[in-house]
This record gives sequence, structure tokens and C-alpha cells, in this order.
Amino acid sequence: MEEKPYFVHESSYVDDDVLIGDGTKVWHFCHIQRGARIGQHCSLGQNVNVGNNVSIGNGVRIQNNVSIYEGVELEDNVFCGPSCVFTNVVTPRAHFPVHGVYAKTLVKEGASLGANSTIVCGHTVGRSALVAAGAVVAHDVKDHALVAGVPARQIGWVCECGRRLGPDLSCSCGRRYEEHPDGLKAL
Repeated sequence: MEEKPYFVHESSYVDDDVLIGDGTKVWHFCHIQRGARIGQHCSLGQNVNVGNNVSIGNGVRIQNNVSIYEGVELEDNVFCGPSCVFTNVVTPRAHFPVHGVYAKTLVKEGASLGANSTIVCGHTVGRSALVAAGAVVAHDVKDHALVAGVPARQIGWVCECGRRLGPDLSCSCGRRYEEHPDGLKAL
């Protein structure tokens, strides 16, 4: 038997026409559906579902009990906390199926989604943004924004390293930022 450059636990299912990058680990009871593309060095925890045609970048960490539905894209180094939720239909109705027409959701590089957060479809979570546990994102989130609550509202800014920034937009790690219309930019 040929050894693969990635690991899939024997309890998981990987459909045909799936690409999984080198060094990626798919743990217990996962399902990777047709057309999914998963980058290198990712980790998919227990009971993760990756829908048809979903694109996941390199270095992504998806904790237990997360379903990533068609229409969702995760860029590199995104963190999805346990049981975070994605949607893909704006007005779901069982008796009016959308037949593959899904609202696009983009989670940009380095963003972190807290445990039990919900990302309503059709929105973008910016680079290095931090969505607090239990928050419900119903609007776009700026780069480096810290959002919390239901609905999620911006309550501050975070550094690329994840620390909350003070009023001068500098971090103890040495990074400094300035505000722009779409969020913070590193100096």
C-alpha cells in the first residue's frame, strides 16, 4: 500500500476528487466531500465536515465539530475554534432548495474564530481578525478587528500575534499599526 504524505484517520471518509496537502492531519469521524481542496500542514479535529468544492489554505486549524459548507473559503493560517458555525444560504427554506447557489464567505489569512462563534454567509472576516467565542458575525469584519457579542460588534484591535492593542496601536511583540478604512495596516 502506498503511503500518503498526509494522515486520514480510518474512521473518516474522503470522497473522490479531493486534494489534501502534505503534512495535513484529518482526525476521527471527518467527512471531506467531493471537490474539496485542503492545503498543507492543516489539522482537522474530530467530526469536521468539509463540504463540496470548499477551499482551505495552508496551516489552517479546524477544531472539533465544525462544518465548512460549500461557498466558504478559508485562507492560510485560519483558526476555527470548537463548534464554530458557518452558513451558506441567506434565506434557507426546506421546500425551496437553492440548488448550488450559495452566498460566499471569506475568512482571510490569520483570522481566528472563537468557540461557538457563528459566521453568517455573505461576509468577509479580515486578516488577523479575532472573533470572540459565541459571537455572531452578521457584517464584514475589518483586518485586525476584535469583535464580540450578538450581533458581533467591534470592541478593539488585535495584533497579528493575537494580543489586544492599546490606543497607540502598538503591541508588546514590537509590531505597530495605523488605521485604514479596511482595518489596520502594519507600519
